[in-house]
Amino acid sequence: EVQLEESGGGLVQAGGSLRLSCVGSGFTFDGYHMGWFRQAPGKERERVSCISYDDRTYYFGSAKGRFIISSEKNKNTVYLQMDSLGPENTAVYYCAVGKLAGWSGLAGTHRYIVGWGQGMLVTVSS
Repeated sequence: EVQLEESGGGLVQAGGSLRLSCVGSGFTFDGYHMGWFRQAPGKERERVSCISYDDRTYYFGSAKGRFIISSEKNKNTVYLQMDSLGPENTAVYYCAVGKLAGWSGLAGTHRYIVGWGQGMLVTVSS
């Protein structure tokens, strides 16, 4: 059974930073991507970033140039460093593992995600 445990969320002031962590079990990182989605209040879940086993990184939307994703493959762990946060980054952040197609942003492609974390709230105060 795939399990993902997230940590590092919480309340931060605008301009601040947070580092999200996700530890996975029940799967082998090789052959998958690990990464993050988020869902803001009243909005659909959106892709944020993902990383492959061989360290290819992908950033989507406002994450480009602002967030950094990294991983520790031997620990099935992925991190998301988020800097210069603004209120628009307030959301529930979900860790995920699956095929790269799961981050395509196209309808129906979440079926390529084989595991989801329970989600954790990130609140950025202005």
